[in-house]
Amino acid sequence: MATAAEWVQGARPRTLPAAVAPVLAGTGVAAYADAAVWWKALLALVVSLALQVAVNYANDYSDGIRGTDDVRVGPMRLVGSKVAAPGAVKRAAFLAFGVAGVAGLVLAATTAWWLVAVGAICVVAAWYYTGGSTPYGYLGLGEVMVFVFFGLVAVIGTAYVQVEQWSTPALYAGIGIGALACAILVVNNLRDIPTDTEAGKRTLAVRLGAPRTRLLYAGLVLVAAFCVALVAVSTTGWALVGLGFLVPALPGLRTVLGGAVGPGLIPVLQQTGVAELVWAVLVAGALVVA
Repeated sequence: MATAAEWVQGARPRTLPAAVAPVLAGTGVAAYADAAVWWKALLALVVSLALQVAVNYANDYSDGIRGTDDVRVGPMRLVGSKVAAPGAVKRAAFLAFGVAGVAGLVLAATTAWWLVAVGAICVVAAWYYTGGSTPYGYLGLGEVMVFVFFGLVAVIGTAYVQVEQWSTPALYAGIGIGALACAILVVNNLRDIPTDTEAGKRTLAVRLGAPRTRLLYAGLVLVAAFCVALVAVSTTGWALVGLGFLVPALPGLRTVLGGAVGPGLIPVLQQTGVAELVWAVLVAGALVVA
């Protein structure tokens, strides 16, 4: 039976900045429009964090029962390392989905009921990333899911439940946050190319190969920087302080472009996560002050 510490590790807390960042960015956009509703922002944070944990447990379960995690370079997996029963991990995933669903229902009831459909699509997408008979994460589409749901949907959705109308700055912020969230998955899959290839997991990194995957990572960082400028143009020049995200991003960028492999890429996951969080904090902070 897994210990409490192993369950926490299985939830992959180092990925949680990717859940906090879009809520911060979306709330910053709402604050700039003088429409921030802090209790809605907190509920959006609960939804985002719960979905992130649910995705992590769901991936642990699905990859574990397929044997994809039998040989790992990265952090411990509960099912793959046989410290927890697959059924227990599956229940943990659905419990986290349930928490996200309850918080999402409150937001929908106080904003617009069509948001229930958006939430349902998010849950289905999260489960079938590595679940089901034909998981799209095994087909090279994982980065698309992360960009759409942990970038565009999370940021625009957070802004919408507060402003209750379309916001172009939220779109730009969603692209920027989505690019960095996507970069986290890209470097994770870059690290796992050898084991994923052996397991038949055809991630985008496996399909592109290591050299082009490294260039993709660099391109995503550049997109995030460009989006800081777009947010600044559509709101306030103070948002350019968001370019400070490059401080934590550059060491990881050097590591990736320098040809690091295997365990050498593990620190880049945290560096990219911190860069995403810094992007959101600096941009949101500028928008709140403005």
